[in-house]
Amino acid sequence: MKYTTFVGLDVHKDSIAVAVAGRDEKDAEGLGVIPNTPQAIAKLVRKLGEPGGLRFCYEAGPCGYGIYRQLIAMGCSCMVVAPSLVPRKPGERVKTDRRDAKKLARLLRSGDLTPVWVPDERQETLRDLLRAREDACQDLLRKRHQLSKFLLRLKLRAPEGIRAWTDKHRRWLEGIRFEQAAQQVVLAEYIHAVDEARSRIERFEQEIAAYVEAFADQRVIKALQALRGVDLITAATLVAELGDITRFENAKQLMSYAGVMPSEYSSGAKERRGSITKSGNAHVRRVIVQSAWNYRHTPKVGVVLKKRQEGLSQEIKAISWKAQMRLNRKYRKMLGRGKTKQVVVVAVARELLGFVWAIAHEVVIESVKREVA
Repeated sequence: MKYTTFVGLDVHKDSIAVAVAGRDEKDAEGLGVIPNTPQAIAKLVRKLGEPGGLRFCYEAGPCGYGIYRQLIAMGCSCMVVAPSLVPRKPGERVKTDRRDAKKLARLLRSGDLTPVWVPDERQETLRDLLRAREDACQDLLRKRHQLSKFLLRLKLRAPEGIRAWTDKHRRWLEGIRFEQAAQQVVLAEYIHAVDEARSRIERFEQEIAAYVEAFADQRVIKALQALRGVDLITAATLVAELGDITRFENAKQLMSYAGVMPSEYSSGAKERRGSITKSGNAHVRRVIVQSAWNYRHTPKVGVVLKKRQEGLSQEIKAISWKAQMRLNRKYRKMLGRGKTKQVVVVAVARELLGFVWAIAHEVVIESVKREVA
């Protein structure tokens, strides 16, 4: 569609700086600052003219997607852009909200902005649940560190052969006695904090499992669990963060989106590749690298994996087995060439995303076959 007006919004908690760039005008024009409220945004749209000819944009940030959804519902076009990919002049030393809004309007008109994927409300709800669980896991780690460092200061260490945070370790903690009553209180409070953090994680996991049961992409989440190292939380995270995985034309696009492709600095006849870009979704990158560690083990379909694969088609199971064979072979070969384990696992994670993409496409193919039948 041919848009007549391009609108840049610099969005903050309480205010929005607005600038417009006409299709045939030379520069963008600032329209001032409006309150960040649905009423003010609706008034702005009415002021600018026919909604079908308006194209808005603003940077992704903590204010979420409410503005995007309101503008789309009003019949406007809107783009949420990636802040890290907004072009910036090297010599630019003055930054204000009004300038940023004008720059966004100009870049939107010239087509130089990169959009981010916007989840629908159900996908965003699942994403919130999963990210809250991730925060709870980090909190548990902090509580455990606080307890272990408290004991370390007092020269208390678990006996040989007792692994940290196992049942035996817990019984050892509960058996510790101090001469000073205050220190006993400190230990009890630290243990209680660890227990509460663990309980929080369990409550989130129960809520996630119940929510996924009625989720629109439940079949994809179920199918992804056919892969070794991909449990319910990992599969749900991939779907919540990526959305429709089949929107990527090929597996390489998905790998690039997750930021696991190697960076490159090449010029003329010189070619040099460095570490991964880390320019994509950090949550996807984290869970896929965690899953990739499982492929250092000999390929097999154990009891847990076999249970997760119940009810899945032979095609999906074949993709899962192919992933085990290929990725374990890759792990051993790269390790044999002297690569560090961390580098090898990231390389395995990159290829694992290719199998994630293949399974998502297989689910779509199976859905089409069922509809035809």
